[in-house]
Amino acid sequence: MSDAPDGSPPRKSRRAHNRAEFEAQVADIEAQVRATNARIEARTGRNLPLAIIIGLVLGFGFLFSLIVFKEIFMAFATVLLVFLSLELSSALRSSGRDVPRVASAIAGAAIVPAAFYWHGEGQLLVGLGGMAFVTVWRLVELVRPSHRTTAIALLRDILAGIFIQAYVVFLGSFAVLLTGETNGQWWTLGFLIVVISTDVGAYATGLVFGKHKMAPRISPKKTWEGFAGSMTFATIAGILVSIFLLHEQWYFGFLFGLALAITATIGDLTESLIKRDLGIKDISTWLPGHGGFLDRLDSVLPSAGVAFALFVLFHGAR
Repeated sequence: MSDAPDGSPPRKSRRAHNRAEFEAQVADIEAQVRATNARIEARTGRNLPLAIIIGLVLGFGFLFSLIVFKEIFMAFATVLLVFLSLELSSALRSSGRDVPRVASAIAGAAIVPAAFYWHGEGQLLVGLGGMAFVTVWRLVELVRPSHRTTAIALLRDILAGIFIQAYVVFLGSFAVLLTGETNGQWWTLGFLIVVISTDVGAYATGLVFGKHKMAPRISPKKTWEGFAGSMTFATIAGILVSIFLLHEQWYFGFLFGLALAITATIGDLTESLIKRDLGIKDISTWLPGHGGFLDRLDSVLPSAGVAFALFVLFHGAR
């Protein structure tokens, strides 16, 4: 028998029923969100929402350091190059290469002030010096029995250490070199905007339209449709950056965007090839949703060198 005069269900029962319906709706929404995230992750190979959040945090950090005080960017770049050196050296060590991590990180940190204050000469001298430093460090380690190995393995260790300095340290230092030039911070900001647009274009169009694999053995998620989208986004971003940020002609922006779209794609494929050879999915797990710093900056490394080359070509350098 109902407690309500009109015969309706008791108030407590209605509240319990409404609460149960609300909880069921929330659970259904959560399930749909999880399913959507799972489909996106299956297509992109990463937790995209978390990746976007971390990408925005890193992006705002770069933006603040470039606009407010260039020396802050130098500190930012030092931290990143140290992390990149540690990440790649640790990944190579996991594959059997005895690469000196401490020496790699020291060399990565040393090139930043050299490139910023002494420009191209400092970058080249300290870059070559870093390769020599890592090599000597590995040779000195031979006095310890735990680091002794065959001549062939030792040569591979040395070449792996030199590769880290050439790939992540020297290429990454071009962003510092560019920032150290007069008004160079705007060029650094501009090329980062274009590279980010390249990645966004590749993900967006690849996610929606991607069907034809671009390099399935190297990067199974990358498609020709995504590459076309990255080129489109990059050229549009390049033109806008050229006109409103760099105060160059629109056709320079077209060239700027096209060149950086190509180098960003090459950088992405290069890092994918490294991971494939090492048999790993991510270089590290330091950035949730991203993998490691190198997983996020692989497109930036070769693009920094091309951006500096275009700066020199159109403006010259000190």
